[in-house]
Amino acid sequence: MTDGKPLRATIKHVSEHAGVSIKTVSRVLNNERYVGAETRARVQAAVDALHFRPNLAARALAGRRAFQIALVCDNPSPSYVYAMQTGIRDRCEADGVRMIAQPYDRASPHLAEQIEALVDTSRMDGIVLTPPVSDDAAVLDLLARRGIPVVRVSPGFETEDSAAVSIDNRGAAREMTAHLLSLGHRRIAHIGGHPDYATAAQRRDGYLAALADAGIATDPALIESGSYDFPSGAAAAERLLDLPQPPTAIFAGSDEMAAGALTAAHRRGLVLPRDLSVAGFGDDPLAGYVWPPLTTMRQPVRDLAWNAADLLLTADREPEHRRLDHRMVVRDSTAAPARR
Repeated sequence: MTDGKPLRATIKHVSEHAGVSIKTVSRVLNNERYVGAETRARVQAAVDALHFRPNLAARALAGRRAFQIALVCDNPSPSYVYAMQTGIRDRCEADGVRMIAQPYDRASPHLAEQIEALVDTSRMDGIVLTPPVSDDAAVLDLLARRGIPVVRVSPGFETEDSAAVSIDNRGAAREMTAHLLSLGHRRIAHIGGHPDYATAAQRRDGYLAALADAGIATDPALIESGSYDFPSGAAAAERLLDLPQPPTAIFAGSDEMAAGALTAAHRRGLVLPRDLSVAGFGDDPLAGYVWPPLTTMRQPVRDLAWNAADLLLTADREPEHRRLDHRMVVRDSTAAPARR
């Protein structure tokens, strides 16, 4: 105690409490290998008991690590951004690492220069890129030249130079379309995401594959593009419902667009799901708030983020591509079509 205030725990206090050397504590804090599970657990117990918080600046000066990673995120869905930040933060906290969350405009002609400025002004151990920046050739080339470790979330293609984490977007969309087909729908429309996102093409391909599996010819009039947001979903649904032969089901490439489609249907006085079934993608929180609650494909964004950070923080291995599971969530927005 000093002047009535408790002293801040140091690495020496942790080593004494755990009965190990300071070097061993350092290895555990840095998540290095060659530390036994029992010793690692003892050190972690001491860290928790003493409420020890590493001095990141001192740790960075002592070695080559910065104990800081960056997230570059550009997505129209606030829930996606929040889940991405939360998943990365959870993984970083386990290693005493900070996260820098930096939004960028994917349409900016100076995107690569802006990210280079981030690299120049913020020492970091690596960077997580989310779509569509995860497929930006200029950004990937820049980071490779600068020697910055990269993990790409939901990329459209894989490379040997960078790690990645994703779900099977094509397979998930195929499964959702097959579900609508199993209910008896044959005129199934698809509202795809923004063409800059590789996930948009992957989900459209899954939709088309399911139709082909069922022997149903593609009707171009039933395929619309959106921007992964509510307004574009509503506008696309209006165009689909204006068709001489409108769809009996709409599968949107995001929950935001699906919510827009629900609203467009309600405006017309349609009874859902009797008059129209609507399905989404993501299982965002709003999927349970809209009416009727949305049938959707769960994309584990928080887990994707956690694994992206984990790949960066265990970057002493070869670049790895982790594929996580998706899961269909059936709610009240889909049912067998009424006879027309």
